[in-house]
Amino acid sequence: MKNDTILDKKITKEFKTGNVKSAIELCQIGLQKDPTNPALHLRLGDLYLAWHLDIYSSCQYIDEAITQYQIALESYVKPDEIAEIYYKIGVAQFYKGDLDKAINYFDNAVEKNPKYSKAYHMLAETYTKKARFLDAEINAKKAIKCAPLSSSRSHYLLHNLYKVSSFRVFRNKCKSVYQYIMAAITLPFDRDAIKKVMESLTYIKFIPILFKGYLQVQTQGLDDALDVYINAIDKAPGFVPLYCLLGDIYSSLGRFEDAITEYKMAIWLDNLNIPAYRHLCKAYEDLGDYDNAIEIYNKLIQIMPNMPEFHSNLANILYIKGDIEGAVSHFQTAVTLNPGKEWTSVVNQTLGFVFQEAKQDIDAAITSYQSAYLLTPEDIDIYINLGSAFYDKEDYENALAVYRNALDLDPENAKIHCNLGFLYWGKGDTDEAIREYELAIRYDPNYDIAYNNLGVIYLDDLGRVQKAMEMFKKSVETNPNYALAHFNLARSIAITGDKIEAAKLYQIAQDVNKITNEIDPQDIADKINALFD
Repeated sequence: MKNDTILDKKITKEFKTGNVKSAIELCQIGLQKDPTNPALHLRLGDLYLAWHLDIYSSCQYIDEAITQYQIALESYVKPDEIAEIYYKIGVAQFYKGDLDKAINYFDNAVEKNPKYSKAYHMLAETYTKKARFLDAEINAKKAIKCAPLSSSRSHYLLHNLYKVSSFRVFRNKCKSVYQYIMAAITLPFDRDAIKKVMESLTYIKFIPILFKGYLQVQTQGLDDALDVYINAIDKAPGFVPLYCLLGDIYSSLGRFEDAITEYKMAIWLDNLNIPAYRHLCKAYEDLGDYDNAIEIYNKLIQIMPNMPEFHSNLANILYIKGDIEGAVSHFQTAVTLNPGKEWTSVVNQTLGFVFQEAKQDIDAAITSYQSAYLLTPEDIDIYINLGSAFYDKEDYENALAVYRNALDLDPENAKIHCNLGFLYWGKGDTDEAIREYELAIRYDPNYDIAYNNLGVIYLDDLGRVQKAMEMFKKSVETNPNYALAHFNLARSIAITGDKIEAAKLYQIAQDVNKITNEIDPQDIADKINALFD
């Protein structure tokens, strides 16, 4: 017994002085002499776990910790002792990343000891990592109930849970503040919380590294900053901000898969790290991995359900994926949350576009555009979109009224004049259409669509082939990738009898159209074949 006490003191001394490796070696020596000593196996498991969690370690000792705990478990019979070992194994599984096993062990711990506050707290931490925030809140409260004076960590976890969900929810803001105060009050009585605070204070030493990386970005470029942060992570793999900074640099360099790895690591270490979630979504979008981006946005919405930006961003991705109903639902949620006039107006316009183009629900589109108008009546784009919707509905009088109101705000807006030209053309008022297209070209000499449409009027409505050719050539000059303008120029030249030149232009239109998809390819093929029939 005396020898055990001496060994225990030596192990404690080595551990407190930071010599974890030496403490482990002393444990191993003790187990060589007494291989069935459960207390030494338990102690060795604690040391392996501590070494694993050291931010300066390379995190390779978690399995050894679990093995030692499992060996120790075979020798204990008292419920409180078994509960403690279950708890320790659960903690090890938590840091290993096997969250389901961790939950199972924590549940076993509280089954053996229903008042085990630390096990409830770790259940709360684990459920937070699994984005099951209601379960996290329930277990954090249980931890506080079991140990009211020594639950600073649980109060702080609740503070963070309420804080991230407090956007536009005053009650949650109050709860967050209250939990923060309680975390501070109970801190002196919570040894684990004090340890966490002390670890956080050691991060101050990394400020020079962060500043050095920032200077490298500003002066020598991203590659040099990359080396700074990689070296820093090698020295301190548990310091969360480094992963986010490294991910940002990888994203700037276009190395999105590497960036995703770093953001995931930051989230693993801090499951409520909202900037890491945001940047991870952006990296997935840049990579074109929309399915994973959707998954992360859904997690963000679980954390912060009242953040309109998340709903809007998710809606955009769902629209790209072809999930129109899902997109509409999230756009409508974003509008309902209404963070500000300008932002909500833009979302309403986007929603109007989805109704108009994807759902062919013109009335719903008009309603959305009108809602945007009420928020920002000075926004010219709203008039253009609303006028277009009225035109699609064949409500030409309302479309005309909207465009005229827009011209009162911006009389030299080329797009409005062009839309008016299209409207008059559709009504059969060729003279007014020409006048509006000419005004559009006057205010924007590079307006390819105005040139093309004016050319079609001259060609098909007025039979002025030379004037039409002049317009089509202008359109092609301003936009060489405008397949329809090449096609129309070919049509006009074919009328003059120059079949070879017309065929060349049809071929150009065909090649460009493979990229732009403006024209039915069969229409071009038919025109080419007709030249030589």
